[in-house]
Amino acid sequence: MTEQTAATRNVDDAELAKFADQAHKWWDKDSEFKPLHEINPLRLGFIDKHAHLAGKRVLDVGCGGGILSEAMAKSGASVTGLDLAEKSLKIAKLHGLESGVTVDYRCLAVEELAAAEPASFDVVTCMEMLEHVPNPTSVVAAVAQLAKPGGWVFFSTINRNPKAYLHAVVGAEYILGLLARGTHEYAKFIKPSELARMARNNGLEMIELKGMGYELIAKSYHLSDDATVNYLLASRKAAA
Repeated sequence: MTEQTAATRNVDDAELAKFADQAHKWWDKDSEFKPLHEINPLRLGFIDKHAHLAGKRVLDVGCGGGILSEAMAKSGASVTGLDLAEKSLKIAKLHGLESGVTVDYRCLAVEELAAAEPASFDVVTCMEMLEHVPNPTSVVAAVAQLAKPGGWVFFSTINRNPKAYLHAVVGAEYILGLLARGTHEYAKFIKPSELARMARNNGLEMIELKGMGYELIAKSYHLSDDATVNYLLASRKAAA
């Protein structure tokens, strides 16, 4: 792979540094990554309901420490995990050795993989990543290119509105301490209509939109029809 600048790689070096500093905590369920562990069954169930993971070739874009990647592999998928944060990938690989779950982790930009291996995956996931990159449209175009005709593409990100700011930034980062302060930048949040348009412009049909809510009393997450804060989007590439 040729050396690239942050600008040409569609990556924010400050974001990479942020996750590099926390990389050792990926599998600590009481750390800043606790919410990811708690929503993982919801994400996995949503994906498997549509795509039926067993036996499928899956790409997890922005895989981080491998929380979702390992879960999909345990469901019978052949999983490739993609990320540009090398420290996170090292943690993912180490955890895979401990857990015995096989995932092919690669430190590579999704746009580069799309150019090299178009139409190669039955399922592509891009979870909690779009709000951390300079050009989310480029990522959506790349994941659409990587999906096979008839393949599934899943996204999750955060809506952009006052309620989302209060819940995902003020509440989660500053009041409840569910996430490290500075995890999110409100201006990078994406409305479902914007994401659906990006998907549609790249040949993806939106199949289902679901919100992920948090119950303060029960301290648990659930899927709902309220997508005003965190949401999941299932889309499908047209068959050949």
